[in-house]
Amino acid sequence: MAPDFSLEGDDGKKHSLKEFRGKKIVLYFYPKDDTSGCTKESCSFRDNLSSIKDKGAVVLGVSAEARTLTEIHFKI
Repeated sequence: MAPDFSLEGDDGKKHSLKEFRGKKIVLYFYPKDDTSGCTKESCSFRDNLSSIKDKGAVVLGVSAEARTLTEIHFKI
């Protein structure tokens, strides 16, 4: 179990990990937004999102640079 922490979300609101307690979480960390490495990783989650959601999980990404919590929805 990951320790609880709070970060500002991409929606501008403060969120904490405990909001997702009881849910399956894919929690990933990346060093910087919009780099080739993090883009590949995020695209992989996007491409597999329906399978992940079918298993009842949510994908959360944490950027060390921006210090934000991003829930992956991918409304493309």
